[in-house]
Amino acid sequence: MTRQRRTGIRHVLALAAAIWIPGLAGAVETSLSAPGASEDLTERLRASSSVIGAEGRGLDTPIELISAALSDYRTMVQILYDEGHFSPVVNIRVDGREAANLDPLNTPSQVRRIDITVRPGPVFRFGTAEIGPLAPETEIPETYAPGQPATTGAIRDAASAGVRGWRRVGYAKADVGGQRITARHAEARLNAQVELAPGRKLRFGRMSVSGDTDVQAEAIRRIAGFPTGEVYSPEKAQKVATRLRRTGTFSSVTLRERETANPDGTLDFDAEFEDQPKRRLTFGVELSSSSGLDVSATWMHRNLMGRAENLRFEAAIRNIGGDEDIDGRIGLRLNRPDRLGPDDNVFYLINLETRDRTHYDILSGTLGIGARRTFSDEAFLEAYVGVTYSDADDAFGEGRKFRYLVAPVTGEWDLRNDKTNATAGYFLRADATPFLGFSGTKSGLQAMLDGRAYWDMGTDGRLVLAGRMQLGSVVGPSINEISPDFLFFSGGAGSVRGQPFESLGVPVNGDIAGGRSFAGISAEIRGRVTDRISLVGFYDLGIVGRDAFVNSDSEEHSGAGLGLRYDLGGFGPLRVDLAYPVSGSTSDGFQFYIGIGQAF
Repeated sequence: MTRQRRTGIRHVLALAAAIWIPGLAGAVETSLSAPGASEDLTERLRASSSVIGAEGRGLDTPIELISAALSDYRTMVQILYDEGHFSPVVNIRVDGREAANLDPLNTPSQVRRIDITVRPGPVFRFGTAEIGPLAPETEIPETYAPGQPATTGAIRDAASAGVRGWRRVGYAKADVGGQRITARHAEARLNAQVELAPGRKLRFGRMSVSGDTDVQAEAIRRIAGFPTGEVYSPEKAQKVATRLRRTGTFSSVTLRERETANPDGTLDFDAEFEDQPKRRLTFGVELSSSSGLDVSATWMHRNLMGRAENLRFEAAIRNIGGDEDIDGRIGLRLNRPDRLGPDDNVFYLINLETRDRTHYDILSGTLGIGARRTFSDEAFLEAYVGVTYSDADDAFGEGRKFRYLVAPVTGEWDLRNDKTNATAGYFLRADATPFLGFSGTKSGLQAMLDGRAYWDMGTDGRLVLAGRMQLGSVVGPSINEISPDFLFFSGGAGSVRGQPFESLGVPVNGDIAGGRSFAGISAEIRGRVTDRISLVGFYDLGIVGRDAFVNSDSEEHSGAGLGLRYDLGGFGPLRVDLAYPVSGSTSDGFQFYIGIGQAF
């Protein structure tokens, strides 16, 4: 058989396959036109069409294409109703024949073309827009009112607001009882009436516990603080779930109300849980040109004794390859969220730390017990009582010993829109540490304030101004009677970039000691170049004083520079800062800093 003859046979077979096998004759041609519709509405119709998207979904047989065409009638009409067009005309023609008129038992053997034509008609407006009865203080959206564009979305939103209003005041099973909608086509008016059915007022009943969890049911109930007997409230139910998630023990917390209330007017809930992996190990690294490499690790055990306890072990090694000697810290903290009940947490801590700094060396240990009160996802207050022992070498001498009974109190209010990469909001943290000295050590009080604010310049986060102010003070003893870890230094990534770490203090006999007061100001302008890359310009100022409050005689220095950020998602950005000293006598030339997360 010659090559020419074999080629001819192949062409004949291919033509026969195209004629007799549906879908092999080529992709079906589709079109959509919507005369009189806006560009946005036309695009929405196109994106929602099963016919237009048939090829991408692998629909190519006649029965599949006709089914897609039939489903598009409902899709198109629903979209038009959502946009307020209540007298539309939709034609979908399959090879010139209206799809709705095709015989479902006698489908064509091939479909070559499908054309969709949508005539939206006028936009209807509400003639009447009624809803009731309404619970006190229920706010119905302004879009559901006479004269407003009549859309099904506006009706749904109004009905949802009405139901939420009743649920908010205890009517857990409130629902839409009925609705009457009349379209007056000649006037392009829609009259809508929604009837709400509040049902009866309910109280919280019991909470049953189930799921794949090793946490004892009794501990779950103590942490949850389920409000049995109180009037039903969606906010109270949400608070129960939030308390349980806050422990960090569970990967999933699902709280469902029962479909039917009890005869006594109470409503039971089902709580289902799934545990997180019990153990977790994390690492952190930060690098700067002067203080070298800091490496930290955290090991965590969730649900240590079956009551959602959280045991956290932290270790850090600092100044690897830096200008100062290597030092480090070991810390252990046990949180017990079921000891005091809802929103309260008892904790125990042990800290051992050695700091080998340019201007002082200190070895310290702390043992304490405390409690934490969580007011919301944004605010908490924490306090503990502990004993601190430290031995220090500094500008005032060697082998100095300090013995304190301490009672630190910390409050935090975090209203940033993103805790790892804020573009709006603010953050405020206040610390007060009364220290009672014994064995010859003096008593006093250390206080610190850290405030941060973020302003989006109307660019959806592309250009952000960020500011930070830090204030610190120690009142009571003289500067030479205070442990150096209660005094203040300035310089480095946490205060003034471009200046060596803790390089600024107060002069003492040819040496440097920490000050009793501190003020730090930082400003950044952050500009997003791409979705992940941002450029930052910054300026930092630090002031350290000998007295309890900074004044005109206090020491100061400053630094400025440029930074690069690469967004890592939920971890925050990878940070690279290049800084140079601007003022002060502590400068040591160019400095760079690498870490994860914004500088503040």
